[in-house]
Amino acid sequence: MRSIFGKSRKPMTERPETAAPPEHAAKAAAPGLPNDGEGQDQMDPLTAASEAAAEHALRDARPDGVNEAESLRSELERARAEVADLKDRWLRLNADMDNFRKRTARERLDLIQFAAENTVRNLLPVLDDMERAIANNARAEDLGAVKEGFHLIQTKLLHILGSQGVKPMTDMVGKPFDVDRQEAVSKTPAPDPAQKGCVLEVLENGYTLHDKVIRYAKVLVGE
Repeated sequence: MRSIFGKSRKPMTERPETAAPPEHAAKAAAPGLPNDGEGQDQMDPLTAASEAAAEHALRDARPDGVNEAESLRSELERARAEVADLKDRWLRLNADMDNFRKRTARERLDLIQFAAENTVRNLLPVLDDMERAIANNARAEDLGAVKEGFHLIQTKLLHILGSQGVKPMTDMVGKPFDVDRQEAVSKTPAPDPAQKGCVLEVLENGYTLHDKVIRYAKVLVGE
């Protein structure tokens, strides 16, 4: 058939002999796919690469797991050693505290029992003076010497007591009765109206220890 332009037209049913079927072209265009003659045992390159990478990662992870187990084991051993050390320290501290409590209780008991040891030791020379005075009074003929001896012993005793903080109450006669320092043994009519409620006589002297009353003075109060 010839067209109007002078060229012959090929019939529609004719195809080039060199044209490949679509399915064969698709197979040729995919380089990684197996051909018809190849078996199913051949693996896709992408799948093979993925499996190789996974195996490599698994192989690399095994040493880390072993190292982690060794690290945990070492940490456990260190923790056990630390616990043993802390337990030993606790036992030692507990024993020291128990010894401290016993020693403190013993020292407190000794302090209570021997609190007056120093005072008693200082009073022993006064007792020696009293024994010598009694021995001398048996053959003494001078009454003045005997009185002087007792006065010296009293002065020495007051000096020793004063060194321990013990002081006698003085200058109470003629002053108003002090209920915080004195004890009224009896009341008697006052010779002078101005002496009502005042101390007329000291029957027994009082003493203080570091300004604390350890014995009230027994007095006679006017009314």
